[in-house]
Amino acid sequence: MLNKKIKEILIGTNNVGKLKEISDLLPNSVKIFSTKDFKLKSPKENGKSFRQNSEIKAKHFSKKTKKICLADDSGLEIDLINGQPGIFSARWGGKNNNFNKAISRVFRELYRKDKKWMEKKIRARFICALTIYWPSGKIINSEGKVEGFISNKKKGKNGFGYDPIFIPLKSRLTFGQMNPKKNIKLITGLMLIKKLKNFFNIVIFYFIKIKDMIYFFIFYFKYTYFTFKFIFF
Repeated sequence: MLNKKIKEILIGTNNVGKLKEISDLLPNSVKIFSTKDFKLKSPKENGKSFRQNSEIKAKHFSKKTKKICLADDSGLEIDLINGQPGIFSARWGGKNNNFNKAISRVFRELYRKDKKWMEKKIRARFICALTIYWPSGKIINSEGKVEGFISNKKKGKNGFGYDPIFIPLKSRLTFGQMNPKKNIKLITGLMLIKKLKNFFNIVIFYFIKIKDMIYFFIFYFKYTYFTFKFIFF
């Protein structure tokens, strides 16, 4: 059993936006390190799923620094274009992670598939896998998602990546238009790190209000169920 509290952790990403999102969710009592503190380059992400890629990053950075590492891999899946960009979400932005370029490609691919796509509700989802890797080789991971639709144009300047074109279910706003502190993408229940208090047999009721909607998340932690069983408190 993992019964030792985490006092410090390395956030395994070179993406400034992700670093801020994850750091904001951790308790102030946890000392946070970034890959820049160690001048580390990201490993090659050759996994076939979000979970595999998150594990690759967490293990790589932990081995390099001998520190506990929290890493994620996330992306956008769009039904109309067969789940693309999926695990290649960041790569659609090119070497410089230019998400204006990535969003333009999304619009081109949608138009290629259906010239009237802008008049329809295009189903999509944000998916995120999180992994914590200990220098000892202990590993914990979990995955979550937010269902929604694709906006027919960019809206909002908050967040990063595909946030300006993703509208979560039961909302009229894109992630890019939402107040970052109320953005359910962080991650959507999955990243409610700062509310985790025990390892096993926990039910967490967490409410996040966005305009007039209240999103209700229930997480039941047990050996054979949802396995994101770690603690910072």
